[in-house]
Amino acid sequence: MAKTEQKVDAQAEKIGFHKGSLATLSKEREELLRILQIVEQLMQMHVKELKDMGVDLVAQAKDEVKNLKSKRPIEDVLR
Repeated sequence: MAKTEQKVDAQAEKIGFHKGSLATLSKEREELLRILQIVEQLMQMHVKELKDMGVDLVAQAKDEVKNLKSKRPIEDVLR
């Protein structure tokens, strides 16, 4: 086998490796997105149930933000 044929074969092997990797990663990404969609649906179901039970998650989140802002900065705590 000539040196140029070896280079062509090596390059073709690298191309095949990268194409195969992309195909695999693409499938993995599709599966991850599917899992995220399922998680999002489950979270929305729980939010709806809490809302139906009278729990105001928006108000609770606002209270949390307000509480975080009212705490002293870490620089003041460290002094």
